Amino acid sequence: SAGITALISLSFGGAIGLMFLMLGCALPIYNKYWPLFVLFFYILSPIPYCIARRLVDDTDAMSNACKELAIFLTTGIVVSAFGLPIVFARAHLIEWGACALVLTGNTVIFATILGFFLVFGSNDDFSWQQW
Repeated sequence: SAGITALISLSFGGAIGLMFLMLGCALPIYNKYWPLFVLFFYILSPIPYCIARRLVDDTDAMSNACKELAIFLTTGIVVSAFGLPIVFARAHLIEWGACALVLTGNTVIFATILGFFLVFGSNDDFSWQQW
């Protein structure tokens, strides 16, 4: 069905994004594993939105503020994930080629996370909240 196809596509996107991240770390010309710190940002990025979805009540005026705060925090986490490899490259901890690979992986991973919430975020029969 459409849900299985979406799940397989998102899994493939996540694998491609992690491949770019690992290539930025493990290729013999780079061989530095500092970029793996962006994994923390991958884990942290959905948390504010998930908390806001649990707390939000559509009739409450504060729900809008809660959602806005969640979007703000998520944006800060995503920007930090893109900024960290650039800071590492400017500090000469990693090479610029590794930085480019990590930024490519970031783009793919965050697009996959966004796709997950677009596909499974609605409150119908096929929702991530059932998991």
